[in-house]
Amino acid sequence: MPLDHTAKGVYVIAPTPFHPDGRVDDDSTDRMTDFFLQSGCDGMTILGVMGEAPKLDGAESLEISRRIIRRAGKAGIIVGVTAPGFAAMRSLARGVMEAGAAGVMIAPPSHLRHDEAIIGYFHQAVEAIGSDIPWVLQDYPQLFQVQMTPGIIRRIVTELPSCVMLKHEDWPGLEKISALRKFQAEGTMRPISILCGNGGIFLDFEMERGADGAMTGYAFPDMLVELVRLAQARERDRAHDLFDAHLPLIRYELQPGVGLGVRKYVMMRRGILTSDAQRRPGAAITAKAREEVEYLLARVGRHDPRARLKPAG
Repeated sequence: MPLDHTAKGVYVIAPTPFHPDGRVDDDSTDRMTDFFLQSGCDGMTILGVMGEAPKLDGAESLEISRRIIRRAGKAGIIVGVTAPGFAAMRSLARGVMEAGAAGVMIAPPSHLRHDEAIIGYFHQAVEAIGSDIPWVLQDYPQLFQVQMTPGIIRRIVTELPSCVMLKHEDWPGLEKISALRKFQAEGTMRPISILCGNGGIFLDFEMERGADGAMTGYAFPDMLVELVRLAQARERDRAHDLFDAHLPLIRYELQPGVGLGVRKYVMMRRGILTSDAQRRPGAAITAKAREEVEYLLARVGRHDPRARLKPAG
């Protein structure tokens, strides 16, 4: 089904599995897709920041997307189509939608420095991909260096009806969620789905501020599913207890530069990936970092059996 403003739950950010020699690992891709959906995720977002999309060529991006879409069945698959030029963006967007994707995600290029330039860019992006494709606005100023105020987001949502979701990754960003939900309550902005990223590090309070769920890639997406459900059920203490147990590992995984290596390593330890390899340029985490991650897993495992893994061999 096409993505719309009612989307909620967990749309897990999927890494791209690779063999140590850099080839795409199809078997791990299938196993990962199955695991995410069996864990209760409502959908997946692929070819995002942590999906190593810039390391893939156009044909690989489309083939990986088609494979996951086929495997996922009715689950919603969102595909990151951010590209330096609109021709590549249009080609991938049209290709994945024809394959059955639910929608696409677009981030602003880092050179945008004023409000009209930001709004103009997204008008051009929608013109390029087609106004019939539902899309997610990615707001990640720490990475993309583009500041979008609640007012600018409201203008984008108002002027471009095919924008149905915000991927919220501003930091600090709790007040932004509150401002956007206030716009909706006042009737000055139509409803949109808000899913949150940043490794889930603020998800406990983001849910309380009005977020609809998570769009992030923590190595325990099954925990994110449980946390979102507890928050939606207003079981505040249980939600925060679960979150607190995982917070040290969430924080460790959120480190710039090494976070993807940590995430892939834990997913390998959980039996989801065959290898924690990244395509070059990229490197595995060090032996010392693996030791620290194992320590954190043991600590999380005191409170959550999902982290009680067999010793690394």
